[in-house]
Amino acid sequence: MFDLVLKGGRVLDPAQDLDETADVAFAGGKVAAIGRNLSDAKDVRDVTGKIVVPGLIDLHTHVYFAGTSAGVDPDEYAKKSGCTTLVDAGTAGPANILGFRKHIIERAEVRVLPFLNISFPGIYAFHWDVNIGESCDQRLLNSRLCLKAAKEHADLVVGIKVRIGAIASGALGIEPMNIAMEVADHAGLPLMTHLDFPPPSRDSVMQRMRRGDILTHCFRP
Repeated sequence: MFDLVLKGGRVLDPAQDLDETADVAFAGGKVAAIGRNLSDAKDVRDVTGKIVVPGLIDLHTHVYFAGTSAGVDPDEYAKKSGCTTLVDAGTAGPANILGFRKHIIERAEVRVLPFLNISFPGIYAFHWDVNIGESCDQRLLNSRLCLKAAKEHADLVVGIKVRIGAIASGALGIEPMNIAMEVADHAGLPLMTHLDFPPPSRDSVMQRMRRGDILTHCFRP
């Protein structure tokens, strides 16, 4: 007997090239069967007209909730959106990655995979009324400390993040990206680059990127 059966939904699973109306059965917290006429379960729910998919991955979130000005509660968001993995796009930097880890990531039910911000405090002043780019001040861009934090949390950190542009890096332009790229190279990690309004131009940013790097907000500031 299964624990749960979701009946009659449109089942989409790209990994199995599956797109059909079917039942999905669960046992022990895992998918046990996909097919037709599955009903031997403690809990049977009719999901006709709904889409049933594997847990979704959100590739760009900010979930250092209550720790920075840019952050939502990861579990609350995940349960509403059908996500089982959230990629945090560099909310924390070397100064507060440990706090992010201890207070949010390790306590969350959803899996959180963070990029580490090149800026020491991470995203610290992101608000409608107060917006200070964390890459505007050269003193906050310490490659040695960022690399040290990336290595100390190598089991957790999936990449390096930098925000550049007229708002995020101001007069420093593309230089924070160069610093972040150096750290990413030494750490063997991909680089995620946020670009708001130019300068720098998208062409100059793209020319610096390596295979596997990410240009986020690629179609709009």
